[in-house]
Amino acid sequence: MIYPRDAKWQDLARGGIIPEAGTALAYKTGGWRTFRPIRDNECCIDCLFCWVYCPDGAIVCEEQSVKDKPIDLDHCKGCAVCAEVCPKDCIKMVRETEIQD
Repeated sequence: MIYPRDAKWQDLARGGIIPEAGTALAYKTGGWRTFRPIRDNECCIDCLFCWVYCPDGAIVCEEQSVKDKPIDLDHCKGCAVCAEVCPKDCIKMVRETEIQD
């Protein structure tokens, strides 16, 4: 939509509307990731900081443990928050092009 030059903020279309709760899982946002988190499960102390701070819910936690659980790569954007908050440096960010699935 194109607004006239004398338009005020009140004339703008409403944005930021969340039509229903819980829709984030429906949108796979990991496709533009450049770096992927790789967790060393031997080093991990299950502090759950990675799970708590992950802005995308990509860290899978079951029965209060993240060890040996996959990282949800459909939703991981590669932001590295998990690696930054890990007190044991168990999570390394690896360039997607270096990973062989």
